[in-house]
Amino acid sequence: MKLQLAEKLNTGVIPVFILKEGESIVKHPFFKLLKTKEKNFLKAFFKRSPLRKDHSHLVFLPGGREAALIGTTNQKDFNHRKALLTARRVVAYARREKIKNLAVNLKDFETPGIPIEELAEVTATQFELANFEFIHYKSPPPEGWSFVDSILFLADNPALTEALKRGKIIGEEINKARVLSNTPGCDMTPENLATEARKSAKECGFKVTVFDEKKMRTLKMGGILGVGKGSDEPPRFLILEYFKGKRGEKPVVLIGKGVTFDTGGLNLKPEQAIYEMHMDMSGGAAVIHAIAALARLKVKKNVIGLVPAVENMPSGKSYHPGDLLRTMSGKTIEVLNTDAEGRIILADGLTYAQKYKPRLVIDVATLTGSAMSALGQRASAIFTTDMETERKLRAVGEKTGDFVWPLPLWEEYEPEIKGTFGDIANLGKTRYGGAITGAVFLWQFIKGQSWVHIDIAPRMTATEDEFLAKGSAGPAIALLVNFLRDS
Repeated sequence: MKLQLAEKLNTGVIPVFILKEGESIVKHPFFKLLKTKEKNFLKAFFKRSPLRKDHSHLVFLPGGREAALIGTTNQKDFNHRKALLTARRVVAYARREKIKNLAVNLKDFETPGIPIEELAEVTATQFELANFEFIHYKSPPPEGWSFVDSILFLADNPALTEALKRGKIIGEEINKARVLSNTPGCDMTPENLATEARKSAKECGFKVTVFDEKKMRTLKMGGILGVGKGSDEPPRFLILEYFKGKRGEKPVVLIGKGVTFDTGGLNLKPEQAIYEMHMDMSGGAAVIHAIAALARLKVKKNVIGLVPAVENMPSGKSYHPGDLLRTMSGKTIEVLNTDAEGRIILADGLTYAQKYKPRLVIDVATLTGSAMSALGQRASAIFTTDMETERKLRAVGEKTGDFVWPLPLWEEYEPEIKGTFGDIANLGKTRYGGAITGAVFLWQFIKGQSWVHIDIAPRMTATEDEFLAKGSAGPAIALLVNFLRDS
């Protein structure tokens, strides 16, 4: 999709009037750009059919021009969260009405406290997200796919051009991650995920190294090797290196859970829970494309990405409940449930991360259904003992729409994951607080480091009312890119 600035309405572009409830169309900046006959028609139309909240109209003006009227909440209740949704709604509406080229006024999305350049960037990202649909396995309809080709931003601030470019890049990389997550497990194996990482590295400018089973055995990565035993698809450990910061500057390490399909192993998932488990590598996709976005944005930072990639399958070779796995750290994991596999592979990732002597480690994982039970589907769960980093991530989430919300990471929870025959159990002793005990489990492998765990299970898939296509929502990428760029 082409995004560009202009100072006037071009022929063939449909202007979008975003009107707050109770607002007169005459005061909209686009109104003065219309011809007299068009103005008179719109005033008469508006008088007959006042635009209410959540209503939309496509109006044919005298002379053949069309205009889109989109109603939203009143000015008093309009905030940045609603502005982000409205941006997506504009594109969703345009796609539904087969509108290929449209024009918007950035002021329609303004709210107090958001600088205009930040607004331009994040709005561009929302437009890209709403203009995505996973069609790779579909036959094209006779009339072709309905996507928006271009959006014209009416503004006279040249600095916004670069902001739009940045937002477009972030949106494109989120959509690429959504493609990886949506790709079915038959085509998204650990090796294929590694191939996609190599492809992004070549296109964007970072380095990728992939460890095979032999190398992982040398490193004693018993967690990854244990989980991957049941599959015919061998596990892989992906290392992405982006060194563009100052020489000697400590890096940030990102770790993404890369379970390319999760059956639950011998603790097989029920029918209702297994269908979307090709998306259990969404954390890995987020790490790959967050680093790709940073590289394309030419951010001057040192960032490492680690993705332990496995397929969790039941077979005669599978790891069992009751097994004891020795991890790279030397600590043993007592397997109480083979479906709590993500934390096991992340344990080796967290240990490997420490070889870089990082200033911060952030892991991203579709770790627990309990996080969804706690938060619904509107925000990812965040765990850390670093309150300043937590505050910054929450603020970035509010700006980008990639919301996170904290849950406790306290030592009082540690007895719940103490093993009977091994050091640490991969399941809590009760059915309560599963998101917390999952985070506390990971904490045992990274204590002493500045560390954040983001459980993106609540945001794995898009909800019905957020104007995104069904399937992956592409969580954490906008959050990580904006946080790392500015920290």
